[in-house]
Amino acid sequence: MIRMSKMTDYGIVLMTHLAMNPEIQHAAADLAAQVEMPLPTVSKILKQLARAQLLISSRGAQGGYNLAKSPRDISIAEIITILEGPIGLTECISTPGECGQESRCSTRAHWEYINQVIYRALNEIKLSDMVHPVRLHPIQFHQLTTHSALLDTGNITG
Repeated sequence: MIRMSKMTDYGIVLMTHLAMNPEIQHAAADLAAQVEMPLPTVSKILKQLARAQLLISSRGAQGGYNLAKSPRDISIAEIITILEGPIGLTECISTPGECGQESRCSTRAHWEYINQVIYRALNEIKLSDMVHPVRLHPIQFHQLTTHSALLDTGNITG
């Protein structure tokens, strides 16, 4: 099973919370209380997102955080990449040169393709979508056994 780190999960929750009221400046302590997360964790995530210019940080008594751009212009892939690093299911895709099998791996091209599909899907989901999520029907993976079956059903474009 592939899992994001807790920090990335928290980061998406925080960004979604900020996107619910983008016109309001949010203090780190208030955000931590509202989303029920430890303040040190919230502060660390907010600083990281501000360094990456997804958030605007203001200091002082009236300081806090705001989104640096519209929630429609921030993708989930962007948030994950900032908090997690390159999106990759395998080490050879996310950090080239790390795997001793890389030069002779017969599945590398397939992993690159899979990674691109996942990245595109995450890049299409915007922070604004997280504020008002749509209800999706679950994909029945056990029924789809081949790449061509995925293409035939329209779940993946080739």
